Amino acid sequence: MSVKSVSIRMEEEMLKKLGFVAEYEGRSLNSHVLVLIRENIRAFEAQNGSITFDLPPADNVKPTAK
Repeated sequence: MSVKSVSIRMEEEMLKKLGFVAEYEGRSLNSHVLVLIRENIRAFEAQNGSITFDLPPADNVKPTAK
């Protein structure tokens, strides 16, 4: 499995708070963000079923808001 990087923008206060929680949990900021992402994916799949990539993107993407 290859590892990719992502850059995100957030308010400084949010970043500081996220860093505080990560340190409290004994994790690096990067590791903590990965934990949060994994938990989010796990919750999504529990509610909606496994995410698969064998469908065309149009069939595997939530419709845009109107």
